[in-house]
Amino acid sequence: MRLLIDAGNTRLKWQLRHDRTVVSQGAGGLEAGVFSALAGRGPDVSSIAISTVISESGRQELVGFLASHFPVEPRFYWSEPARGGMANAYAIPETMGADRWHAMYGAWKRTTGGFAVVDAGSAVTVDYVSGEGRHLGGYILPGRGMMLRSLKNDAARIGFEDHQTDAGEPGMSTTECVHHGRFWLWQSMVDRIHRDSLQNDLRNLLVTGGDAGGLLAAGLRADRVDDLVLAGLDEIDTEERGSP
Repeated sequence: MRLLIDAGNTRLKWQLRHDRTVVSQGAGGLEAGVFSALAGRGPDVSSIAISTVISESGRQELVGFLASHFPVEPRFYWSEPARGGMANAYAIPETMGADRWHAMYGAWKRTTGGFAVVDAGSAVTVDYVSGEGRHLGGYILPGRGMMLRSLKNDAARIGFEDHQTDAGEPGMSTTECVHHGRFWLWQSMVDRIHRDSLQNDLRNLLVTGGDAGGLLAAGLRADRVDDLVLAGLDEIDTEERGSP
């Protein structure tokens, strides 16, 4: 069986697959319990494929962590100039975050025609791909947590509480002003994504990531695919290895 890992800046997600079927999955920080669902199944893992955007020191820590749990050496997959008819817009493809490339490839393999991928994680990334597989470029914006931390840490007199809201009207307290303001920005971002998609004839919109629900609440008209990075990683790992 193959272990697929999406190691992000704040969370690690994994799936154990057999013949392309997910038989177990989990998520969490890089700690002993993250693979608790695989207790006793280490010998069943024949290969490990990883998509990651963490630092090199973090990557080495991950390698050491995996070595203590599984008997196989992991294989890392990075962004590429092209694959399977989809071409990267970056002049230096390896400088693109692997998660973006893998999410795009997952969308490329499951849709017909042009598409937009929105990944709402620690950062929010938006990528556009034409129906011919040409990456049209994208955007990287701060995610929800990053926005709130910047206001809390960098503005001494903006004090606010945690507050989950899907409201964008003017706030009546500092807490409301901050959280409504973030949602208002997301609504503006969603409008731009819709406009760009229409202009470029991108008929498929896919959203993934931990804050996907917030973007849908802000009006994003997209299909939610929670494991899009892992889906793309699965496709690439299967192609590289020549078998499921």
